[in-house]
Amino acid sequence: MKRPGNGNAWWTSPQPLWLIAAIFAWLLVTAWVRPLMAPDEGRYAGVALSMLHSGDWLVPRLDGLPFFHKPPLFYWIGAAAMSVTGPVEWAARLPSILGAGAAASALFLFLRRWSTVRQALLSTMVLVTTPFFFLGAQFANLDMLVAGCISATVLLAAAAALARERAEPWRALLAGAYLFAAAGLLAKGLIGVVLPVGVLLIWCVVTRRAAVLRLSVWLPGWAILLAVAGPWFVAMQMKYPEFFDYFVITQHFRRFASSGFNNEHGIWFYLPVLAAFTLPWFAWFAWALVPRRKDEDARPRLSDVDWLMWIWLAVIVVFFSLPRSKLVGYVLPALPPLAYLIAKHVLAGRSMEALWPKARAMTLAAATLCVACVAAIAIYAVPHGTRLRLPEGQAVAAGDQVLMLDNYFYEVPFYWNLHQTVLISDDWKAAVTDTRDNWRKEVVDAARFEPERAARTLVDRTQLAATLCVPRTTWLVGPSNAQIAHPWLARAQLVSAHQSVAAWRFAGSATSDAHCLDVAAASTPAPSSSSSAPLPANGTATNGDD
Repeated sequence: MKRPGNGNAWWTSPQPLWLIAAIFAWLLVTAWVRPLMAPDEGRYAGVALSMLHSGDWLVPRLDGLPFFHKPPLFYWIGAAAMSVTGPVEWAARLPSILGAGAAASALFLFLRRWSTVRQALLSTMVLVTTPFFFLGAQFANLDMLVAGCISATVLLAAAAALARERAEPWRALLAGAYLFAAAGLLAKGLIGVVLPVGVLLIWCVVTRRAAVLRLSVWLPGWAILLAVAGPWFVAMQMKYPEFFDYFVITQHFRRFASSGFNNEHGIWFYLPVLAAFTLPWFAWFAWALVPRRKDEDARPRLSDVDWLMWIWLAVIVVFFSLPRSKLVGYVLPALPPLAYLIAKHVLAGRSMEALWPKARAMTLAAATLCVACVAAIAIYAVPHGTRLRLPEGQAVAAGDQVLMLDNYFYEVPFYWNLHQTVLISDDWKAAVTDTRDNWRKEVVDAARFEPERAARTLVDRTQLAATLCVPRTTWLVGPSNAQIAHPWLARAQLVSAHQSVAAWRFAGSATSDAHCLDVAAASTPAPSSSSSAPLPANGTATNGDD
């Protein structure tokens, strides 16, 4: 690669295919190094793996029950990847990597045509080495996938509008925008369409492109959107009459307007998030905004692309700041325009010879920070359940059952590569009336769509004996101190433990003795190997998986 000072070859002769390939390679580079994080990564990877194992590619299922918090695109991509690779982390994260790659590629191609080559390259470089973007690309949840769809929709539609004004080919660009809008709808619901439409409508009004508004009712585009996204929603409504009320009314409107959900924050929340998680680039951006001369009051007039990026950034931040419940990943669609604005202010008034050494050093520092963040998460922030493994030589046999005690450990089905539904023991009568936003609510909500299947999956605590006292092996997963609430675990063999999570093997009862869990019987543990000793109160075990 030549330096810009020697002919400016890198900046004036871009190779888009090579650059796009490099983007995806960079985003994949550390996607395999850390276990899945619970609950989010374990949940979404588990639903995708369940789709693969069940062969039902239509209905997303959480522990065998319909899971309609979000549409199926993430699960389709993840299941397809794992059908080739098996349950490995990078395949579970592939939907997010594809979303990030789509956002970065669309930003580069759009700016390469409608701005300058160096603006396109620097903006893309800023974006893919921003720690927030890099980590979002390697986190297995729906936020980055929909962010990529939103970004591609906005940029393709804006490119179509600009091309139409200049009498250039625009229909293929607009068809692509509608296609990505359909993908956004299938990725995370209505925001995949509502947010791009909001950005583009405001942009058209501000830049006085009233005629371009007609592109929003382009009939071939709507045909594409309905043909791609419509069938799944129609199929779910026909199969489950309560689908529309739950998916659209509850998960979109009630969730947006109501309190009582997790992660409530003030309206200011995303401002420090964006400033902190986009370092070191944001620091350079802030420094570039400081006037260098007292007479530097006049600022250049905003171009059409500048207006698009400012409006895009503002719409995303304002929209997600309004509801009380806020998650960091919601604001990921704001990163492409922010990357453009950072690069724009960094480039302002600077020659390439002066800029290149600083840009190279900043890119190296940002990339190093990205990798360091992944390493820190892998070492310090990985939940205990993801480290829970069965000892070598032990596996869940086809006829065995798996039961989770008083919790649902999302990541266990993924790491144990379970093909069957897991039983979950809890006080389900109380769980039905629990309005807190937690794993119980997710399971109870899913159970309402198929109550008969739920009756076979959700085991009330009072029915444990009927489930376990059978001539069948049961693998139990629960808190490491579960023996306090379940003294009968003294009869089970501890097979694995990692800090707060443990797994046991329970042989059942060859005679179907209904009293096999009685405390009196449990006080005399059945003979077994040394690994069957009950877990101490402090939650440690000499044979645990560390």
